Amino acid sequence: MLTKAEIKRIRSLGDKAGRQAEGLFAAEGEKLVGELLASGLVVRGVYRTGENVTAAEMGRISFLKTPTPVLAVAEIPSFPAAEPGDGGLCLALDDVQDPGNVGTIIRLADWFGVRDVYCSPATADCWSPKVVQATMGAVLRVRVHYAPLAPLLGRAVAAGMPVYGTFLEGDNIYRCDLAPDRGIVVMGNEGRGISAEVAACVSHKLYIPPYPPAAGPTSESLNVAMATAVALSEFRRR
Repeated sequence: MLTKAEIKRIRSLGDKAGRQAEGLFAAEGEKLVGELLASGLVVRGVYRTGENVTAAEMGRISFLKTPTPVLAVAEIPSFPAAEPGDGGLCLALDDVQDPGNVGTIIRLADWFGVRDVYCSPATADCWSPKVVQATMGAVLRVRVHYAPLAPLLGRAVAAGMPVYGTFLEGDNIYRCDLAPDRGIVVMGNEGRGISAEVAACVSHKLYIPPYPPAAGPTSESLNVAMATAVALSEFRRR
């Protein structure tokens, strides 16, 4: 049986302030909890319906519309400060707001072998329940860092690191020279794209063209997660 204090503590992990205060995040579902237990992260508690919690209690602590039989609470990992370009291709997210988009992008990073994702402070928190679920476990394998992007990207450019960004006025990504194993790919906010401050640090502007080029009116732009998938696929294809 869970105490009211335990339920309140777990429920607080649904808010960023609560996660920061406790230094914890929640994960739900047999597959995700199984990966969490095997990840090496510090797990503070595992709650299973019929074992140590009732179905009613699981319903109270779950962040899902339909609770799964298992929920785990673990410590949020901290990673040593790393500069982009210390190894391989990186992603940078400039104020990406939607938790589903952030979760999908982290999952794409995992799929395409991108080990580091750098996020602006206003980007959706990768340890929120919605993002954790959307990553399907990828957040346990990809290092996600939060820091102001402009200074970080400025240092990368000064060190000779290519910084790519997607723009409507960029060069056709399929005709550009790309460094498949070295560089930073910046993805912008769902509404306004890449901010002016961050755009000033981009050394290579890319454009994902519609097909066929001469077609009539098309969608105004791609969803940021879709655009990330196309961009990473093209980098790895090279």
